[in-house]
This record gives sequence, C-alpha cells and structure tokens, in this order.
Amino acid sequence: MFDLDGTLADTAPDLAHALNVLLEQYGNAPLPLDQLRPRASQGARGLIEEGFKISINDPFFEELKEQFYTLYQNNLCSQTRLFIGVPELLDYLDLHHIPWGIVTNKFKRFTDPLVSLLGLTHRSGCIVSGDSYARAKPFPDPLLGASEELQLIPEELVYVGDDERDMIAAQAAGMAGIIARYGYLGSDKAPELWPHQAIIEHPEELIRFIHYLQ
Repeated sequence: MFDLDGTLADTAPDLAHALNVLLEQYGNAPLPLDQLRPRASQGARGLIEEGFKISINDPFFEELKEQFYTLYQNNLCSQTRLFIGVPELLDYLDLHHIPWGIVTNKFKRFTDPLVSLLGLTHRSGCIVSGDSYARAKPFPDPLLGASEELQLIPEELVYVGDDERDMIAAQAAGMAGIIARYGYLGSDKAPELWPHQAIIEHPEELIRFIHYLQ
C-alpha cells in the first residue's frame, strides 16, 4: 500500500501554487518550491504554517485553510505527476497480480478526483482517504481498513510512505513500513530514526524488497 503525496505522486507543485496564490492575495511574496516541498506531506496545515508563519491555533487559520482548499481543488493536477519509476513499479505489481492500494491523509474530495486524473482509480485495490475513518494517520485505522478492503491480513502488507506519521501508522497496524526517501520527508527527525523495515531511494527499488519477502 502507498501514501499518495510524496510517495506515488509529486503533488508539491500544485500544492505550492495554491499556497502562493493565497499568499499573494494577502500581499505576501510567493515562496520557492524547494522551501515548500518538505511541508507538502503535511498538507494545508504544514503549508499554511510555513507560508503565513502561524500555528493551527491561530484564529485566522481556519479561514486560510478553507481558502487554500478552494484554490487547490480548482487546480488539482496541472503540474502533479507520478514520480519517475512509479509507473514501472505499478506495471510490475499488476503484471504479477500483486494487489496494491492507496492510503492517504488527503481528504476524499481531493483524493478521488486526483487519483482519477492520474489514471489509477480502476487499478488500485482500495483508495482510503484521510476522512474515510474517524482517525487518520498516524493512527492505524486507515491501514487496517484498507487491509480489510484488500482482504489481506496486516502482516501480509507493506506500507510505503514519506512521512513519519506513515511509519508510525504502519508499525501500529502491524505492517512493514518502507520509507520513500525520494519523497518529501516532512519531519524534524531524520528518517533513519523513524520506525521502519527498509528505506528506498527510488520507487523501483521496492521490487527488490518484494523479492526478498517472497
């Protein structure tokens, strides 16, 4: 199973675009993509914190978040692309009849149309969003729900993600966690310190890990 932002797809350009439009609407200078990319896995919260230098507890935060959501929803997939190597990896999984799915903290209103625009809707065995269950990652609920949808026990699954919350959720669900180092790595802690079973530098490296498990 895969996280979406920063693992399957490079969504940072479109997320950053939405934030920069919002910043400019309030008279602020846009920020470079390189500065925003590490916050992309944290969604609206991380990007607004980075751009406006306010916390989630600020009374203005909710208003900014809703404006950000509107801007992003209107521009979901202009520059978003699957990471290099992901199409080949998914082709391999499909060719060898290895089931796979998507588990993301992105809300369903964004996940479903984006996955469709990326051409993955009918290929993925499950698509679980951040509001599919009462608790999102780092809680294990979405991963456990996805395992039920795939009709597999958690111990038979691996979860690939680029955020510390992904690895915490995988560990809590009893799944092997694989860190996608090519992703956004949105954490103050070095990835090597996150709970994990493996680290991959490129999506196609996962094929070697699958061979090892077999």
